[in-house]
Amino acid sequence: MAGAAGTDGERRGWLRGAPPPPWVRALPLLLIVGVCVATLISPDPLDIGFLLGAIPPLAVLSYGPLATALLGTTVIVMLNVPALQLDRPGRTDVLTVGFVAVLSVFVAFVRSRRDVQLDTERTIAEAAQRAVVPPVPERVGAVRCAGLYRAAERGTLVGGDFFDVRESPYGVRAVLGDVRGHGLAAIATVASLMGAFREAVLDRPTLEDVAARLDRRLTVDSARSPDTELFATAVLLEFAPGADRVRIVVCGHPPPLLLRDGTAAEVPAVPWTPLGLGLPGAAPATGLDVPLRPGDRVFLASDGVWEARNAAGAFYPLPERLPALAEDAGPAVTADRVWADVLRHCPAVRDDVTMLVLAPGRPEAEAAPEVR
Repeated sequence: MAGAAGTDGERRGWLRGAPPPPWVRALPLLLIVGVCVATLISPDPLDIGFLLGAIPPLAVLSYGPLATALLGTTVIVMLNVPALQLDRPGRTDVLTVGFVAVLSVFVAFVRSRRDVQLDTERTIAEAAQRAVVPPVPERVGAVRCAGLYRAAERGTLVGGDFFDVRESPYGVRAVLGDVRGHGLAAIATVASLMGAFREAVLDRPTLEDVAARLDRRLTVDSARSPDTELFATAVLLEFAPGADRVRIVVCGHPPPLLLRDGTAAEVPAVPWTPLGLGLPGAAPATGLDVPLRPGDRVFLASDGVWEARNAAGAFYPLPERLPALAEDAGPAVTADRVWADVLRHCPAVRDDVTMLVLAPGRPEAEAAPEVR
């Protein structure tokens, strides 16, 4: 899977919980070395002892309480070494630096405990993310797969988008959808829909029946929460066992793109209402069968890709950009290239971004007959 679970990793800088970069860790040591060199080569005493007072607070950014205490002790010793000629700091200066060092040790202790707690919570969040939206295998049946997920809400690993690819008695079935809203409020709805999909792909004979099952699941959930408007858009696909055709059902979502012969064209699927609206008298979903040729790929994306706007307000031109980005690339590389291109077009993406790249075709070992 192309970075599906690492939805937050590349966006989480060191000020947001990631480990500090090497230059931050090196700052206290470089400052100590700099002060020592400057005082030793200077013929006159230097009034730069105040710089040493910054070392314990800097150590808090990168080190634990023991290392911070060691650096603080080193600072106090340096202030009292005559050979360093630090212009004879007074007792008050030494006491002030000592107080700052002790306070820094306490802050480092609190930070280290919080880091442990945050790491535990992040591990739990990653486990929950994998349970709700698990990584897509590189191959499901006769279909090569890659998914990419980026949650819009900072600090979260899951949001309102979902996708899955499963093998069933009727062929390989896939879904990509977008629940109303994003972030933590949408996770329960995503979990409910994913559970319904995984059951429906095994026992519902048609793709339209699978869509109806998801629609019913969301309608029932919405009835339990009358004050909350629940609905979702989705695209469902079913690849025939021979991977020579795909059936597509579109439920209020942008249609898939078919990559063929260096072009990307929207599949003219019959649109259906979003899931969970519960409209009385609505016609059932209608699928579209699309014959597949060797080398064809199907690309699905959420609104976070289709509606990404640049500074001028122009939408991301996915159909125009996709053929060049997918050229000579497998599903995972294609998803990564599109994500990088979306960021170039719109650096501040504010919606969940989800992509699913599916390349039907028999494995090479099965495609070629055995030569005896």
